[in-house]
Amino acid sequence: MEFMRQGRHMITVQQLTKRFGAQTAVDALSFEVPAGQIVGFLGPNGAGKSTTLKMLTGMLEPSAGTATVCGFDLRRDILEVKRHVGFVPESGAVFESLTGLEYLEMVAALYALPEEAARARIRQFIAFFDLSFETLTDKLLGAYSKGMRRKVVITAALLHNPPVVFFDEPLDGLDANAAVGFKALIQTLAQEGKTIVYSSHILDVVERVCDRVIIIDKGRMLVDGAPEKLVAEHNSGTLERLFTELTGGTELERRAQDFARTFRS
Repeated sequence: MEFMRQGRHMITVQQLTKRFGAQTAVDALSFEVPAGQIVGFLGPNGAGKSTTLKMLTGMLEPSAGTATVCGFDLRRDILEVKRHVGFVPESGAVFESLTGLEYLEMVAALYALPEEAARARIRQFIAFFDLSFETLTDKLLGAYSKGMRRKVVITAALLHNPPVVFFDEPLDGLDANAAVGFKALIQTLAQEGKTIVYSSHILDVVERVCDRVIIIDKGRMLVDGAPEKLVAEHNSGTLERLFTELTGGTELERRAQDFARTFRS
């Protein structure tokens, strides 16, 4: 892609805002992400992470601010944005009345992938995730386990080879081996030049695989930088401790200690 060869930012967000009535879910966020970077997008429940990702993938319209993805404006070029991104939502929703293969072939058709090329990619992904082709053809998605559905949703997000991929809690439901494989996968994708935005509550994984973390709370950015640098600057020891200190988790720890004392009284 010419845009990537020029070395420009793959994601540019300027004062991006989303309001639901009187509530501001995302409050004037601004950041840029270059090609080949894995960004951990963190925050407590209700911080605005999923809302931000839904705006950047064209699922929600911003209330204010601007953003471009792969050089395409989020408001003017929404179809081009959708063509150039992959998205694994937290819900992992699928059409339960379809088989896994039918669902993936439907996704491939939406992106106008040739049938033979799509089938070859599907076989590569199911081999990677240790799924059998028979499972994809013989069982409806409604009968899949949570982990199996997650593997299908990840495959669907990557099927059209997008340059930018957004993951919202992608490890949810995956077993230990699949999680290890997934972490290797996103690092490989980044090495190939893809931009990865990775939202997760599993902070030790984020600390190991992400080049950079952005922590938000109440829709506003708190910090943005390399994990090791942020941890050192705040003398936190770990990313998890830094997250706790920035987002009010220390008060929850105190409440937990107080609660535990009631059993010792």
